[in-house]
Amino acid sequence: MCILNYPITYRRMTMGLIISAVLNLSTTFAQAGPCSEEIVQFEAAVRQSANNPNAGLTAPQSVGAQLDRQPTVASMKRAEKNLKSKFLATLARAKRLDAQDNRAGCTRALSAAKRMYIL
Repeated sequence: MCILNYPITYRRMTMGLIISAVLNLSTTFAQAGPCSEEIVQFEAAVRQSANNPNAGLTAPQSVGAQLDRQPTVASMKRAEKNLKSKFLATLARAKRLDAQDNRAGCTRALSAAKRMYIL
């Protein structure tokens, strides 16, 4: 009975090795763009700063904020939501330009994203 299990076990092991070899080769052949490493490092730094109260998104003060009015909870949430979507769009643009091998555009977009986030 044990002899019959050997061929099945070897077939499973062989298929497992073949599948893992194909997956490893596919990731080896994936070509990184000119800014890929910088984008990955920046995203990692953003994730690591999640517990830092001094880190986060920032933007210049608007003209409306300089008037003689206090911000409301709703206006603050709206501003934070807009800033977050602008940050994510800028980071997505950097990734898109990176995938297109556009070093100058990718660098500009990544720099803009870095200016929006205090680490």
